[in-house]
Amino acid sequence: MDWQQVQDYLMQLSQHDNPVLAEMEDLAYRTHFPIIDRAVGKCCYLLCRMAKVRSVFEMGSGFGYSTAWFAMAVRDNGGGIVHHVVWDKNLSEQAKEYLKRMGLTDYVHFTVGEAIETLQNTQGNFGCIFVDIEKQDYPKAVEVAKTKLAQNGILILDNMLWHGHIFDDKNHEPPTEGIRKATAMIFSDQDFVATFLPIRDGIVVAMKVR
Repeated sequence: MDWQQVQDYLMQLSQHDNPVLAEMEDLAYRTHFPIIDRAVGKCCYLLCRMAKVRSVFEMGSGFGYSTAWFAMAVRDNGGGIVHHVVWDKNLSEQAKEYLKRMGLTDYVHFTVGEAIETLQNTQGNFGCIFVDIEKQDYPKAVEVAKTKLAQNGILILDNMLWHGHIFDDKNHEPPTEGIRKATAMIFSDQDFVATFLPIRDGIVVAMKVR
């Protein structure tokens, strides 16, 4: 058994029958657009269902693939809101169209802007905050997200293996160092209970316990 066999098996187990999600996955594959893909998507959905999350803030939303999984979770928990935040207006419009076709726009608030600043300026706390922005900005994202998470809220960070670069002692590029620092911040913080899930490019999941 090797790493790729495990990942392929996870993807196989994460099959779904949603045609719009499948269309978004196909677009991502054809254009090499980074998405969390269905294995991480189902994991995010499950985590939010288990925690009965009704409010999600996405720091980095792309054309709405991850938003769809979070919005389905919020919907199935009885309703709520997912904040889709992305710099690019075209991506925001693309996300609106996909989520409209899935019947999810009632559960999504769309913002075109910088994710960290938008989170800082958004009132209230959130049951889940998802981080998938520029990797060198992860430490700042963690710092701000902690102040905006509700008690027992869930913090999810994607790409925490960073394609294996974190294991290269000679790699000190800003994205790699950002991932390392954010990981250390979370796992050394007594206000979080955290774990690492080696799904695809790795996700860190932390609960704010105090």
